[in-house]
Amino acid sequence: MTLIEKTEQLKKSSYRLAAAGEDLRNRVLLDTAASLRKNADRIITENKKDLDAAEKADLNQALVKRLAISEPKLEQMALGLESLAALPDPLGRTTLHRELDDGLVLNRRSVPIGLIGVIFESRPDALVQIAGLCVKSGNSVILKGGSEALNSNRILSEIIIEAAEAVSDVFKDTIMLVESREDIGRLLEMDQYIDLMIPRGSNELVRHIMDNTKIPVMGHSDGICHMYVDEAFNLEQSLDLIRDAKCQYPAVCNAIETLLVHEKAADRIVPLLPGKMPEVILLGDEGVRRLIDVESASEEDWDTEYNDYILSVKIIGSLEEAVDFINLHGSHHTDCILTTDDKKADYFMTNVDSSSVMRNCSTRFADGFRYGFGAEVGIATGKIHSRGPVGLEGLTIYKYFLSGDGHTVKPYADGEKEFTHRDL
Repeated sequence: MTLIEKTEQLKKSSYRLAAAGEDLRNRVLLDTAASLRKNADRIITENKKDLDAAEKADLNQALVKRLAISEPKLEQMALGLESLAALPDPLGRTTLHRELDDGLVLNRRSVPIGLIGVIFESRPDALVQIAGLCVKSGNSVILKGGSEALNSNRILSEIIIEAAEAVSDVFKDTIMLVESREDIGRLLEMDQYIDLMIPRGSNELVRHIMDNTKIPVMGHSDGICHMYVDEAFNLEQSLDLIRDAKCQYPAVCNAIETLLVHEKAADRIVPLLPGKMPEVILLGDEGVRRLIDVESASEEDWDTEYNDYILSVKIIGSLEEAVDFINLHGSHHTDCILTTDDKKADYFMTNVDSSSVMRNCSTRFADGFRYGFGAEVGIATGKIHSRGPVGLEGLTIYKYFLSGDGHTVKPYADGEKEFTHRDL
């Protein structure tokens, strides 16, 4: 079969999968978890092939670290699937129950989106998370991982597909792995079959997907996150939070790239930054450079996602200026205020236009697993359908169900009858 024929088949299968009961979907997750444990040696052997190829290609160590599958990581994958199975069913939830008139009742219920295409980074565990989320939410899925993880993705997808199809024929042709870059271009043309594309990867990849398809795209192209230190702040706590948000894992989209400091707080905290984060290259504006010896930050730095141990620091004159700066230079992903003032925190969190806004905690919490969604398929910074870490709820849409008893529109259009519009 050609790729387009396979994709058409997945689309047809998605209608059948949408009706699959919760018990069946949960059984797939539990059986897949068991199969991952049973096939641990096979998985690690295939992953070793990818690691060897990565070493020969001299890939950076951060990528190699994400690529590796150890026994503890494999156990985390299995536990993640079991946690997903334990979550409430995202399908069939009634979000509207309204009487339009006597005997004419409207319901709005959550349903799967249909067929989802996900292009993700070179983390084999991402494949397991994404496939698990799609099974739980009743969606068919096309998976495209990084070429660096080819062998790992292949064995993992085989195990998931085998486990799913062993549970029921309902899951036949609902999960597909594609492997070549050329396949991405072909998939982007299949708007008649694919309901949603979710890219997880570099800014260039996400922008390419957005610019080259008619399929709705959910995701984010940049992760330019900020922390703002207010004039009223806890010094020790703030230093710890800045370090965690930058250094805990700098190569991810929810790590901070810019630190804003109120001018009345600057002389207390800025001089301590080099000692708190000695591995971080600090770039500063003129005010910062009067306090510490660092390189100058350019205008481009305020719009840069480093994904590295680099942090731009700027001194700000007011809370309002900080909010305006973030809305102008940020990527509407995740931004945080460090303050002991409740009113200022409320102003910041109300007026910063980002998918996650925080107070006195690390931006690294912006994650589907940490938010209690079981896992995440990605983070969306748009304002259509879903926003922020996208878990099960973000992989559902809704459908209207209207039941009557011979009701016709004519009496209402002629003014003979009126709607009650009563919420039940």
